[in-house]
Amino acid sequence: MKKIALGALAVFIVLLAVLFIRMSLFTSKQINAEPAPAVKLDIKKALQNFSRAIQFKTISFQDQSKVDRNEFLGLHRFIQEAFPGVHAKLKKETVNDLTLLYTWKGSDESLKPALLMSHLDVVPVEPGTESSWTQPPFSGKNADGFIWGRGTQDIKVGVMGILEAVEYLVGKGFKPKRTVYLAFSHDEEVGGANGNKKIAELLASRGIKLEFVLDEGGTITQDIVKGIDKKVALLGIAEKGYLTLELTVTAEGGHSSMPPRETAVGILSKAIAKIQDNPFPEKIDGPVKLMFETLGPEMPFGNRIALSNLWLLGGMVKSQLSKSASMAASLHTTIAPTMLQGSVKENVLPSKAVGVINFRIITGDTVESVTEYVKKTIDDPRVQIKAFQTDNPSRISDVESGSYKNIQKTIRQLFPDTIVSPYLVLGATDSRHYANVTESIFRFGPTITKPDDLPRIHGTNERMSTENYEQCIRFYIQLIQNADAK
Repeated sequence: MKKIALGALAVFIVLLAVLFIRMSLFTSKQINAEPAPAVKLDIKKALQNFSRAIQFKTISFQDQSKVDRNEFLGLHRFIQEAFPGVHAKLKKETVNDLTLLYTWKGSDESLKPALLMSHLDVVPVEPGTESSWTQPPFSGKNADGFIWGRGTQDIKVGVMGILEAVEYLVGKGFKPKRTVYLAFSHDEEVGGANGNKKIAELLASRGIKLEFVLDEGGTITQDIVKGIDKKVALLGIAEKGYLTLELTVTAEGGHSSMPPRETAVGILSKAIAKIQDNPFPEKIDGPVKLMFETLGPEMPFGNRIALSNLWLLGGMVKSQLSKSASMAASLHTTIAPTMLQGSVKENVLPSKAVGVINFRIITGDTVESVTEYVKKTIDDPRVQIKAFQTDNPSRISDVESGSYKNIQKTIRQLFPDTIVSPYLVLGATDSRHYANVTESIFRFGPTITKPDDLPRIHGTNERMSTENYEQCIRFYIQLIQNADAK
């Protein structure tokens, strides 16, 4: 008995030693970077330009007939007037009527071009909520240290910040070695099929391969990542896939006073319940594992022990992460029933019931594997399954690439106390359309996001701090210069 106890103690000591050794090797992945050189901006004018851009109601709708083309053309004209240097030095092309593509020709053709992208369109303001806004939603009002209005966060801040940066550099006589493209689409909020997809096709037809693409996605979070007191810049290196499945059940209709054993609604409800009761397995790999390997060394002792020893403590870590909806979504393919359609009246049995389920697909799963999983789980031939709006998960961009390191360096130069980490973008962006012309797509905007900012995106009281907007301009100025490195 004593030998067993001593043996168990020895195993425990060895295990403890392994845990601590692994933690000791779990060192910071942050880089040192010299602060960016000071630049003198006409910030008053820049804020006026930003404010004016917000006033154009460039709203996207799935129904294209509802899009006010004149609002987009008005924004185009304003951009032309506000940035004379850009239009003097860069080639401007209008793609598919409302999307803008600028080319800033570099002097070294051996360097593959970079592409900075953002979008001109915004989501609608929910009818009836206008009076809840502190400032009118399309006023672009500069008040209380913020520019207010739809598009300030998502994401005319990107459009205007990039243009202000290029205007500044042109004015200083800067000439890039690497060609730089600026891509501003008009339909990102409805998928980007007529905007950035068309630009990507145009570049491909010209035989152009890009060094990297930088789009929106992650931001600089403050007081959001638990266990880290500093700001955390989440630099998206991949995004989840997208799949919507429509489930249809047909059955005999009639009066609800004489129902059959199973109705169309009942069969459909059971099918949806089966799917939700059998969620996709959670896993820590790919971009999520890279994120934890980067954030872990910056965390307190307990977190470092756990994240440096996922081989042993991965189950516990997943259990804790699953308590947060956003973190749980990073670990597996999510299932979200969103729409149901049945009878037109409460006492009428519908002859057809329809349900719609949206899936956000984790790296490693595919549209095909998710669809097959759903079919096997439901296992009922009466439920017809139709897939639409399908996109597989993106490739994972290389965190060891020069492009990633340049973006990381730029963040550290402008936001020196900020932790930079790879990140899996949970939503969909139109940067995915560039997958055929580059190996490196990154998703990040230098805006600072606090907990109370999250509901403002696509919601009420969207706003951008004037201080942060100035930082955005400085970020793009520095990034364009850093991108000239081979």
